[in-house]
Amino acid sequence: MKKRCIYLDHHATTPVDSRVLEAMLPWFAENFGNAASRNHAFGWEARDAVDRAREQVAALIGASPREIVFTSGATESNNLAIKGAGWHAAHNRMVTATTEHKAVLDPAHWLEEELGFEVERLHVEGDGRLELTELDEALDQPTEIVSLMAANNEIGLLHPLEEIGAICRRRGALFHVDAAQAVGRIPLDVRASHIDLLSISAHKFYGPKGVGALYVRGPVRGRLVPQLDGGGHERGLRSGTLNVPGIVGMGAACEIAAVEMTAESQRLAQLRDRLLERLQSELDGVHVNGALAPRLPNNLNVSFDGVDGETLLGKLDSLAVSSGSACTTADPHPSHVLRAMGLSDDLARASLRFGLGRTTTAEEIEQAADQVTAAVKRLRNLSGGAV
Repeated sequence: MKKRCIYLDHHATTPVDSRVLEAMLPWFAENFGNAASRNHAFGWEARDAVDRAREQVAALIGASPREIVFTSGATESNNLAIKGAGWHAAHNRMVTATTEHKAVLDPAHWLEEELGFEVERLHVEGDGRLELTELDEALDQPTEIVSLMAANNEIGLLHPLEEIGAICRRRGALFHVDAAQAVGRIPLDVRASHIDLLSISAHKFYGPKGVGALYVRGPVRGRLVPQLDGGGHERGLRSGTLNVPGIVGMGAACEIAAVEMTAESQRLAQLRDRLLERLQSELDGVHVNGALAPRLPNNLNVSFDGVDGETLLGKLDSLAVSSGSACTTADPHPSHVLRAMGLSDDLARASLRFGLGRTTTAEEIEQAADQVTAAVKRLRNLSGGAV
């Protein structure tokens, strides 16, 4: 009998919650209308379902439903926010960080190449933190947009959004947040944090793949240029027939998160800490990458002295973890996030990212710790590099 694989890669994606799936199913075949069809009941039903989901998404982040623009996911939302703000920018300048996701860094590069923007990429400390005085100084030059993520997708570090947002608002720069890893896992309030644009992806918090949203603060809407032209859907910002089943699922996932997030986060933080305790008590040369706090409650990123990360992953055949972002696994180079924090290439390659989730059990954490410690010891013994 094949041994069941333990899934600890919830930063890459999450399984669709059964309650989310139940909410979605009627909208595939029974209630199949186009939300833009205004002349009959099928379209009206779909429109009402989309409006309800818009309310559910907005409620989770403290926004107004009219400020939610549905997209295909956080990557599209990031592109709409960054490129959309760049086309008619008053100031051809952007500030971001070296540890951002490629879905922010690549659009930033596009602004440089296509629109002649100056992009300043802030460096981080060894624990992944930003020095806010450096951000403030970077905004001495008039800047159109600042893009900084809520939670890092590799090390789970949380940026101080309220402080960053206050700086951006005072300096007159738009503040965009890639919140793909944060929504549904930690509380977010776009008003309190002075956020102008915020990207969401449903599949990161037990919703379906292929659907997401961009929060656009009311006064900012007129400053964005749409990236898709067509029927003028989503009040002109994102043309295309709406994915009604996906949007309904995203709304359901948001509503579940609003109720269960606090208790779930506490449970996962305890399991994460137990995993770290096991690894550090049974192995020498275990390094936590990034500050332990503030960090996503379900994240642990560690490096192991004397071990090749890819070889280690190959030994963990019944454990689903990753060595970095799922979006960059084809890149042969070590994690750009860990390298930006000052890790050597060898140590960056010897890293594992654990992403705990809603279905993770205490028993699975013990089994995962057993597998990792055994594999690391075995590899060190084979290489004669026991630490």
